[in-house]
Amino acid sequence: MVLALRVDTCWKNHVLKDLPSAMKKATHQQTKQHNRDLALRTIFAHESISRAEVARVTNLTRTTVSEVVNGLLSEGLVEEVGRGESIGGKTPILLSIVADSRYLIGLNLAQDKFVGAVVNLRGEIKEIVEAPVHDDNGEKALEIVFKLLDQLIRKKLRPIVGIGVGAPGLVNTREGIVVNAVNLAWQDLPLGQLLEKKYKLPVSVLNDSQATAIGEYVYGGDHVPDKNLIVVNVKHGIGAGILINGRLFQGDGGGAGEIGHVVVQENGELCRCGKQGCLETVASARAVVQKMNMASLEDAISSFQAGNSKAVSVVGKAGHYLGATLANLIGTLNIQKIVLTGDMTRFGDAWLQEVRAAMQTGALSRMAEGTQLSIGTLDYRACILGASAFLLLDDYSLLFNEEN
Repeated sequence: MVLALRVDTCWKNHVLKDLPSAMKKATHQQTKQHNRDLALRTIFAHESISRAEVARVTNLTRTTVSEVVNGLLSEGLVEEVGRGESIGGKTPILLSIVADSRYLIGLNLAQDKFVGAVVNLRGEIKEIVEAPVHDDNGEKALEIVFKLLDQLIRKKLRPIVGIGVGAPGLVNTREGIVVNAVNLAWQDLPLGQLLEKKYKLPVSVLNDSQATAIGEYVYGGDHVPDKNLIVVNVKHGIGAGILINGRLFQGDGGGAGEIGHVVVQENGELCRCGKQGCLETVASARAVVQKMNMASLEDAISSFQAGNSKAVSVVGKAGHYLGATLANLIGTLNIQKIVLTGDMTRFGDAWLQEVRAAMQTGALSRMAEGTQLSIGTLDYRACILGASAFLLLDDYSLLFNEEN
């Protein structure tokens, strides 16, 4: 959410009168866009809302809201959906986003299969495609990305206005570069540039755990706007997405939340990153399957549910080390809402209790007691929805024709 700031007309005219005409035009256009985005964000946040309520929430004048809404109606982004209850005077006409007026593509590249979807403006998945991917062949993996996008674009849902990608590993979101994705053998891959060149659409690329955090925050339940949230994605790899005041926190280098490669065991097993004893070597789904000598995650889950002593021990240790790492996050950030997602959540409440116990033991008791730990609701869809939503978090311009 963005803090609503009212533009005082008298002040604006006073400042603009001495500016060069080109600067005046730019400033006027920026003000119009700010007001438009503010109103649109408010309409997005409600199933339906009146013009008067938009004005009240945003602190824009009713005249400004009326002008903005007329533009949104003509663009087909907003529609009138009936009348609300009167609180004196005329019954207000209600507005709502036209969910299928624009579409976004979201990609989740962090599974043992790549998954892509066409998503509408309300986060409803309209079409979905997937393809298996094998580790350590970066060139073929990139070909699969192109194949999925080709299939989605052929679905004839129009207009598609952008592509959001959740990619594994260290990602430079600003430049759209996958800096290092070990399992895909991608290093310094300019994925955003490649996709923009091929598909002539705006593209955003961010770490899959960060995308998952956005997906859970926006679509995953009763998360309060402008609050804090950590989403920890525990699958073949482990990563955290951190939202502070409703904004994705990526750190100075974009890698905030890369907890999977923090060492938790001295002289532990060799990690695929080259270090020893990383969290991923003991707490990830990949590590659990390997330590149980199982062929698949499904086999590992079945063995655990059957009470196999080795399986119970391996899963318990995995939960313990994850919980100890969460204790460090609590001590560092003191964010009181943590959501767990990914393959390891399939081990259920017993695993969750191990995580919670280690978290409470490792953190100051008052801080741990104030922290809510829960399982996410969206599975792999969180990454897809978050990657697509990220395109619109700070800028709605891609929803409009260039001339507007």
